Amino acid sequence: MGLPYSGVNQPSPKPVLLGFPASSPAGASILAGREVAPDFPREWFEFVHPDDPTHYFSIDLTWAESTWSCRFGTPECLGIDESFPVVGCCIHGAYLSDETDRDDLYNAVAEMPAKYWQLRPAEVDSYIAAADPVVLEPWLEWDDTDPAEDPDEEGPHLKTKVVDGACIFANRADAETGPGCALHQWAVAEGRNIVGSKPEVCWQVPFSREDAWEERSDGVEILRTTIGEYHRRQWGGGGEDFDWWCTSSPTCHSPGAPTGTPVWESMKDELTALIGKEPYRILAEHCRARRALPASARAVHPATERAPRGES
Repeated sequence: MGLPYSGVNQPSPKPVLLGFPASSPAGASILAGREVAPDFPREWFEFVHPDDPTHYFSIDLTWAESTWSCRFGTPECLGIDESFPVVGCCIHGAYLSDETDRDDLYNAVAEMPAKYWQLRPAEVDSYIAAADPVVLEPWLEWDDTDPAEDPDEEGPHLKTKVVDGACIFANRADAETGPGCALHQWAVAEGRNIVGSKPEVCWQVPFSREDAWEERSDGVEILRTTIGEYHRRQWGGGGEDFDWWCTSSPTCHSPGAPTGTPVWESMKDELTALIGKEPYRILAEHCRARRALPASARAVHPATERAPRGES
């Protein structure tokens, strides 16, 4: 008769690689199955700008060919703060990138009918009529950056106001047009381009764009533009503190072809604004050619793979 089983020589269970501490909100969301872990194979497409031989592009095809779409204003959007899901990721307000971004937002506010904007300040009309460039727009505020806390941060910065715990443009559930971004709802309803209708940081998400100068092996300096997924880590250390993030959530992806529309098609305007018309044409041609490849021959985004069947 053999000795009692002790389990001494049993192999250890394969560890689950979350990409974040298990104790963090990110780790908890991945463990709960609401998101996929961030470290998975990706394919990249590199090409040179047709009009500039020193400008290189590196495009994350796994993200561009994913079937993600924004679910803000729908039950699928769980929000970065689980206590306030109706406002999605619009809790902190949008930081403006430059004066052009500020001017675009001013023009959008001036043109947008009041019915789209639940939290529209009463003084908007009088402010626009006065046309006084010295007075700060009633939908903007200066951030409260403390140089002592972050000496590397140059500030203060202009951003959209936070009202009742979220961006002033974030409509709540009882809004006339329903929950979601007022600017986005207006642009979609009236057939406007999203680019220029919302602050730059808002229409760029969930794309990440990074520009870096590099010295090529032959000594020539080149500019590399990298376009990828704006995942949790793109937010810096604070990204792991979100209770949920959409790009890695299967419920924010549709099943793959032929049902789902890839990001490179659904967000053509945003991609074109990020890289230019000719570079976008090259990317689109490459992605169309790849459609003939079986899924097994491509690095498919795992959130697209796990998208609920029947979603569109």
